[in-house]
Amino acid sequence: MKYKRKNDPDFWMMARTFLHEYMPVVRNLSDKSVITYKQSIYTYLEFLQEVLQIENRDVCFESFARDNIKKYVIWLQDDKKYSPKTIALKLTGLKSLLKYCADEDIELRSFYSTVCSLKSPKEAKKPIEYLSPQAMKSILSVTDTNTSKHRRNRVLLILMYDSGARVQELADLNVSSLHIVETKPFITLVGKGRKTRNVPLMKKTICHLQEYLKEFHPKMEEKPLFYSFVDGKPHSLSTDSISLILKKASDKARKECNAVPTNVYCHLIRKTRAMDLYQGGIPLPIIAQILGHESISTTSGFYAFATLGMMYDAMAKANKSASSEEMIWKTPEIEKVLYTLE
Repeated sequence: MKYKRKNDPDFWMMARTFLHEYMPVVRNLSDKSVITYKQSIYTYLEFLQEVLQIENRDVCFESFARDNIKKYVIWLQDDKKYSPKTIALKLTGLKSLLKYCADEDIELRSFYSTVCSLKSPKEAKKPIEYLSPQAMKSILSVTDTNTSKHRRNRVLLILMYDSGARVQELADLNVSSLHIVETKPFITLVGKGRKTRNVPLMKKTICHLQEYLKEFHPKMEEKPLFYSFVDGKPHSLSTDSISLILKKASDKARKECNAVPTNVYCHLIRKTRAMDLYQGGIPLPIIAQILGHESISTTSGFYAFATLGMMYDAMAKANKSASSEEMIWKTPEIEKVLYTLE
């Protein structure tokens, strides 16, 4: 049955309610997450205006017809040159909006079904990028300790690796986020959707943090854990500042260690920590908790594959007993049977 309220302006009212009430209040999503959904909707509105010549004042739920969304996917791929992953994220934004609208008005359910039936372009599976132990060790140790700024940066990089934190989670840390006097020390991270998780910290990291706190937080007052002074007041380091700290360290480490790749970014350190844990035999459900993945499928999709080293070790272990046995085909009796034309 065709939706009859074709010119109903309620689309804009429901879209605003979705972005300003439902997502931030009911779903309790972070501002950053809400902005991502808003950008997805704006991208579709841009498509409607640029390709289908549908102005904002004329946008209605009929604008989300199946043919339009198919053209939208092609436009994202051919004109915008977006990757399959980005296209999938854009479609997820539309699905979330239309699901909300369908829950609010049953007559809109067909539009939600339409967008759900469309698949984004298949993404080619690529091996997970991560740093070798030599490269990671070089990056963590290359920063000198001559100045307080250098000492801060070194501890920041050590904590980034040990905790597997996202760069935004690292930037949001306060003094109270640390719990290093506990029997089993840990750090509290606030991740996507304002979800908190506790991540254990290793002894070496604790030692570095204790020295850092003595210098940068002697009174243990509540303020950003990693900060710089602006107008005489401590302010949290931005994610861009943290990325720059890592870039400078990796550029310096590359001069001493050829294993350090050209492009080292914050999320690569997170991947490296996860892969090191995985190769160390840590179960995927525990790695998922450390990373703050809401679904174990996210973790397994990224890290549950055998690396070349893991395959080699497994094959060597399996062949160990076989290789120690006598090579019976080299005995004279067997050679006579094998190498004959009779």
